Amino acid sequence: MVEFSIITGSAGLLGYQHAVALAELGHNLILIDLDKKKLILQVKKLKKQFPKVKILPFSCDITNEKKILDIKKLITQKKFYPKILVNNAALNPKMKKIKNLEGSGSIERYDLDFLKREIDVNLISAFAMIKHFGPLMSKKKNGSIINIGSDLSVNAPDQSVYHKSEKINKVKNYKPIGYSLSKFGIVGLTKYVATYWGHKNVRCNTLVLGAVENKQPSFLKENVSKRIPLRRWAKKNEYKKALQFLASDDSSYMTGQMLIIDGGRSTW
Repeated sequence: MVEFSIITGSAGLLGYQHAVALAELGHNLILIDLDKKKLILQVKKLKKQFPKVKILPFSCDITNEKKILDIKKLITQKKFYPKILVNNAALNPKMKKIKNLEGSGSIERYDLDFLKREIDVNLISAFAMIKHFGPLMSKKKNGSIINIGSDLSVNAPDQSVYHKSEKINKVKNYKPIGYSLSKFGIVGLTKYVATYWGHKNVRCNTLVLGAVENKQPSFLKENVSKRIPLRRWAKKNEYKKALQFLASDDSSYMTGQMLIIDGGRSTW
């Protein structure tokens, strides 16, 4: 059997970094993303950088369980074995884009349909991936499931950072509750799966990420940096070694845990 690592939401900013991290370890990759155009570009870049790594791309919506089953059927027919699963796919609404869409993110005006969509993408799809690929790991008694969390898996958002003045009563666009609910849920999912398959040597951990710099407004970067002991946002490649640790035998005695890398923000 040929071993593969699966990454959902692989064509995003951090999804690509996760793919590079595992390719550096020599892992073959199954890359899943809804954005077909970005996925094709990602595969081209990875193949150029890692010519010996086998890469299978799938453009699909993993909130559709049938699509997950189609992928599972194909890889089992080819006698591929998923040793690593990285649940990275997530909706993370940007404050400037939600003003006229979801009621500015406030509890009073938040659209329940969008809340359900966030939880469906961020949490239920992660469970669906575990539901269908976890048993293949347990059968082989070897596997590592890495759920991607956030500093909002640990703390509630400080909404005051979303206004230049840092005054909460002036905030108009709030960080929506759906992201927090789903990212806290990811931690619960991790603990459940860790205890469910621990006796089968399938580990499950959450990699908790802090804010990553990516063309955010300058006032937001400044406000958030004040709340981080290291006084800066993360660079997009600063989580690679952590992911490699969780995907390797170096973390063979770690399961059901959160590996928090947030510049120290959650310590306050």
